[in-house]
Amino acid sequence: MLLWTRIALVALICVSLVSFGMGCGPGRGYGRRRHPKKLTPLAYKQFIPNVAEKTLGASGRYEGKITRNSERFKELTPNYNTDIIFKDEEKTGADRMMTQRCKDKLNSLAISVMNQWPGVKLRVTEGWDEDGHHSEESLHYEGRAVDITTSDRDKSKYGTLSRLAVEAGFDWVHYESKAHIHCSVKAENSVAAKSGGCFPGSSTVSLQDGTKKAVRDLQPGDRVRAADSEGNPVYTDFIMFIDRDSSTRRTFYVIETETGQKIRLTAAHLIFTGSERNSTRMSAVFASQVRPGQQVFAWDGERLAAVSVKRIYTQEHVGSFAPVTAQGTVMVDQVLASCYAVIEDHQLAHWALAPVRITHRVSSLLFSSRPQGSAQKDGLHWYSKVLYQLGTWLLDSHSIHPLGMSVYPS
Repeated sequence: MLLWTRIALVALICVSLVSFGMGCGPGRGYGRRRHPKKLTPLAYKQFIPNVAEKTLGASGRYEGKITRNSERFKELTPNYNTDIIFKDEEKTGADRMMTQRCKDKLNSLAISVMNQWPGVKLRVTEGWDEDGHHSEESLHYEGRAVDITTSDRDKSKYGTLSRLAVEAGFDWVHYESKAHIHCSVKAENSVAAKSGGCFPGSSTVSLQDGTKKAVRDLQPGDRVRAADSEGNPVYTDFIMFIDRDSSTRRTFYVIETETGQKIRLTAAHLIFTGSERNSTRMSAVFASQVRPGQQVFAWDGERLAAVSVKRIYTQEHVGSFAPVTAQGTVMVDQVLASCYAVIEDHQLAHWALAPVRITHRVSSLLFSSRPQGSAQKDGLHWYSKVLYQLGTWLLDSHSIHPLGMSVYPS
């Protein structure tokens, strides 16, 4: 009987995963054929995302000039892609030098350009600058920025070229000049490039037995305070960490309320806010989108109450943890947050994690007498990697936070 039960469990998990794949249509032969995405050209002087280049939401802060004699010169790699024309007016090959992330995005853009305009290639007019020709703290000095045109120098194409650069994954794109487009990327070792959605390990959750526990110490089977879809407080099972990192220093937004609660979470993590017309109606937004005066939901000792945000600032902490509960929500440091990040739709993310919840539920029923397992190891869970890849393939780029998780090591 136990054998058949286990077979049924495996079948259930497989069906869940397959149905998820069919619903989203990521694989060959599944789902509906995707229509080509309509490209909206950028307007002259427009930049995406709509924040300053060297801020957390774009390419991040300047980290210092790289010279040929510096230790950091090894961070640069030459780009010999024959589908890209490098102006190289200095005749030193400097324009070919760039970080690996910049190289990857540029190579991807080169393919898009050839597909968009057969016979036309991508052209780089400025890459890494070792001669001081750019403004102070320019990302050109780090090999993280390129100025581009098309090989035919047709200025009527530059608005569309800008959009193609956005779609190729550059972290900041600016239709800067009638003569070129400026593009830049995050640093390879940047905290921003790996931010995903997490809480510091020292943040606390409240357990059903009345005690508090640090997020980093959570174990499967712990019952933590959360909220249901109606906003009612409930206790729910902690299932696993979708991402766990004990050693990396990262930047966290600190959202402080008028009543003194402080929740720390990364920019791409979802937190629930009240709407302007109805403060009791919850909607999930990225932490980086919350503004002073908005309302979040905090525990007042008896219930969840809408409280105003007093101020927002950033802090750095070592270690980051992304817990997943059966309810899909969790109260961290007495403030209600989603368990999800990167994708702006909480409900979509919760639905996508259904196979994980089903596996946990069935496993709990079958192996309820089994002793608690050892602590989860550091790393990004394989299932979240799959979901992120599907999300980047299926969703509009505006649905994914610019500080989305790093699926591949840099």
